[in-house]
Amino acid sequence: MLRKGGKSLFSLSTLLASFFGAVMIAAAFAYFNYKFSEFKFINFKEWIFYEKKDIFVPKEPKYIVVFYSSRESNAMDELARLSLNMPILAIDYYNKVRENTKNTIFLRSGTKNSLSFIQRFNIYESPSIFFIKKSKDSLYKQDSMIRKLDNLKELSKQIDSL
Repeated sequence: MLRKGGKSLFSLSTLLASFFGAVMIAAAFAYFNYKFSEFKFINFKEWIFYEKKDIFVPKEPKYIVVFYSSRESNAMDELARLSLNMPILAIDYYNKVRENTKNTIFLRSGTKNSLSFIQRFNIYESPSIFFIKKSKDSLYKQDSMIRKLDNLKELSKQIDSL
C-alpha cells in the first residue's frame, strides 16, 4: 500500500522503532533476572554464629535478618520488643551478648565471619534488613533486596509494606 509521494505506510522507521522496543523489553527482562539471581546464599554450617554461648542452628523455614549496631541508642531493646510474623535474626556489628526473646534471636560471631557476612551481602548501612529462606538443611538463600532501615521503631511498618 502506498501513500502520496510513493512512500510505504510500513516504513523503515516503523520497523526500527518496533525492533528497538522489543530490544528494550528483552533487556529489562534480562536485567531483572540477573538481579534476582544475584541473591546470595548463607550456609550456617560454614558460617558460625553464636546465641550467647551456643552455636546457632536454624530451625525455621524463613527469617528476617537485621544487621544492626548495638551502639545505636536502644537498638537492642527495640529489636527485643518486636513481634513480627517471622523470627528475627539480629546480628550485631559489635557482638554484644544479649538474651533471646520470643521473636528475636541475637547473634554474634568472630571478626572474620562478620566481615565475610558484610562483604557477601554488601551491607553498607546499619541497621539493614533482608529476608532469607531455607533452601536445604542449613543452607539459606537471600529472599529480598537489602534495605536500609531509617529507624528500628518503623520496622514493623516497613515489613508490612513489603
